[in-house]
Amino acid sequence: MDAKVKLKVQGLTNSQVQSGAYALILSEEKGLRRIPIIVGMAEAQSIAIALEHIIAPRPLTHDLFTAIFQAYHIRLLEVYIYKFEEGVFFSELLLEKRGGEKVRIDSRTSDAIAIALRVNCDIYTSEQIVQECGVVLEEASSDEEKDDDDDLLYLEPEEIKDDAKLKKKLSFMDIEDLNMRLENAINQENYEQAKMYRDELRRREE
Repeated sequence: MDAKVKLKVQGLTNSQVQSGAYALILSEEKGLRRIPIIVGMAEAQSIAIALEHIIAPRPLTHDLFTAIFQAYHIRLLEVYIYKFEEGVFFSELLLEKRGGEKVRIDSRTSDAIAIALRVNCDIYTSEQIVQECGVVLEEASSDEEKDDDDDLLYLEPEEIKDDAKLKKKLSFMDIEDLNMRLENAINQENYEQAKMYRDELRRREE
């Protein structure tokens, strides 16, 4: 089994990749790598409420799950992000029922993290996913060296000149967004950009 890497929630930022969405930034607990995960507005709001320790006037969906866990003496032991495929992260909840029986339940990553923040449980992923999706932050010795991988969180693909960084940026994007950008590039007769998005879509098909 691939080694587990413990993560912590770094925060939320507006997504530069997908309109109306947010980027949830996870960072490894003992390292410089960060993983950006695109989440919807409702999930981002729920995560932000948990981060700020705000109590909603009425229970949100993730508050309801937490209340059910407490009522039936179910412990959330950990959240594990176990797969990254076609721009989507897959997660599971490790639960312990009364009596000690453990069960794993598949979950959207945004939901899993929103619940984890409410019950203060640990979040993990695999070393493979961190290597594939992680953005490495390194201290630059001069202003010219500050163009590091962290910029990928905020740059549009068209603004990235380095091929390796461009491939990583494209790998963060989901298929729906890639298809939309491909169609827009074709309509604008920008065939260089169209080729870039078409190549990424073909890579995933293969």
